[in-house]
Amino acid sequence: MSEPLIRLRGVTKVYGEGATALQALKGVDLDVQAGDFVAIMGPSGSGKSTAMNVLGCLDTPTAGGYMFQGVHVESLTRDQRARLRRRYFGFVFQGFNLLARTSAQENVELPLLYRGEPTAARHAAAARALASVGLTGWEHHTPAELSGGQQQRVAIARAIVTEPAVLLADEPTGNLDTQRSREIMELLWGLNVDHGITVLMVTHEADMAAYARRIVRFVDGVVANDTLNPHPAGLHEAPALAPSMTPPATEVH
Repeated sequence: MSEPLIRLRGVTKVYGEGATALQALKGVDLDVQAGDFVAIMGPSGSGKSTAMNVLGCLDTPTAGGYMFQGVHVESLTRDQRARLRRRYFGFVFQGFNLLARTSAQENVELPLLYRGEPTAARHAAAARALASVGLTGWEHHTPAELSGGQQQRVAIARAIVTEPAVLLADEPTGNLDTQRSREIMELLWGLNVDHGITVLMVTHEADMAAYARRIVRFVDGVVANDTLNPHPAGLHEAPALAPSMTPPATEVH
């Protein structure tokens, strides 16, 4: 097996000091191969969200090692981590986090605006991303004019417009009904299979986790078990998506 895309070794995370210190992670070991689809589960306070924040370079471990394509992330400066995050990671949240008075296209363009991409390039990339999530024709609608499922599709398009290597989804179906939840999971499965994007997803829902190739369960700040799913639900349900977007090689300066 090739070197993992992501490797955590002995990762701990402590918040606070002294008697009030909270150890959220207590020595986490985890490998994720490129192209994997991992569901991260566990009760509230188990450490799964903290682990996702560390994996997405939104937080740093107190101790231990985090390697991303051979780069020691824990040794990077804040600016280097920010560049790594912007270039290689896309984020999807339970609450969509869309700008209310801004069109779908403008919401999707936002990460490219932060990168300083020219207007024409932003427009073209946003149109491709929206098409890949089935929203061609909805570019100029605001979130208030979209259903919950459509809003989450816009959020996913925003996450993939930069062509990330890794998509981190935190309860992506938490605000959706059953049918819309399945549509979003089929979309995530298709992005994983057709685009080669590695997906890491936090979920409390077993039927959503069933789409993943692996299910990692956190309990009390450690990985309690890591199980392969031999029959992911997406194998039978995912639609075909747009042509593959190839993630770039790692380069952090």
